[in-house]
Amino acid sequence: MTDEIPPRRQLAFLPTPIVELPRLSARVGGPRIWMKRDDQTGLATGGNKTRKLEYLLGDALAQGADTLITAGAVQSNHCRQTAAAAAACGLDCHLVLGGTQPDEPNGNLLLDRLLGAHIHWAGPYRKGEDIPRLAAELRANGCTPYEVPYGGSNAVGAMGFVEAARELRVQMSERDFDFTHVVFASSSGGTHAGLLAGMRYHGLPLAPLGIQIDKEENGEPFAQIVERLASTVAASFGLEEPFADGELGLVEDYAGTYGVVGTGEREAIEMTAHTEGILLDPVYTGRAMAALIDMIRRVHFSDDDRIVFWHTGGSAALFAYADELLSR
Repeated sequence: MTDEIPPRRQLAFLPTPIVELPRLSARVGGPRIWMKRDDQTGLATGGNKTRKLEYLLGDALAQGADTLITAGAVQSNHCRQTAAAAAACGLDCHLVLGGTQPDEPNGNLLLDRLLGAHIHWAGPYRKGEDIPRLAAELRANGCTPYEVPYGGSNAVGAMGFVEAARELRVQMSERDFDFTHVVFASSSGGTHAGLLAGMRYHGLPLAPLGIQIDKEENGEPFAQIVERLASTVAASFGLEEPFADGELGLVEDYAGTYGVVGTGEREAIEMTAHTEGILLDPVYTGRAMAALIDMIRRVHFSDDDRIVFWHTGGSAALFAYADELLSR
């Protein structure tokens, strides 16, 4: 490991548990399914972004920052966890959210406000396009801001999932788990890239299946973003060989409009709740579980496969999607 690894500020309750989902597995048919419960990381209702924020906050504090800035959609799980991390570390937090201010805050937006974040509305821009302008304003006012990228997905944040891969390897060894696939939502790319680099570094022989959540929007192809970031992170550990397309495990077939709940998401959320008493979120894990269910029905897996589904959190957003989830 090189001296490029950033400092870490512990924020999460780790390791998160792995639980088998026997009733869900039986309902769907096919292989056995387990779940890695990153919805239980503990920071303001939990979520996978806390792993990234441990390294991002370590870097921010090492640089003497007194303010965090990040961006996302109005129901961003990442923004909520960033606001909570800032509060835990005694920093101010500014969130640049897409859309316009609703009449009543609910879901993650309510938690953002309870956590003391300053909210800035950015209209059609939810991926941090306005962060540089806000950072300049804060510096002009005497602040020392640290810019947390959209989704926490840069080489610093992705380190959290290199460590997560090590955590999974230890749990598999201690409890004699023998998984064949790891399935997870892939949106901003940091979780995906960190797991790829971590599985290579820690020798974890799993087939990754990153379910692409967003449709591409006339920018760099998402596969290239994941490959570049994974290769950059792996190089920090002395692993210079780039990732080939076939190693990415990116599943593009289920990408859709961001934040729109369809029949597949609704079924996946209800089925997981009804069979296991576990809440998924409407944007990420709902879509990723819908993809997994569909892939099982299409016999993508054998009955002997053993799948671990990585629950990335976000149940707070359910309250903002009541109409979509309960409609028929």
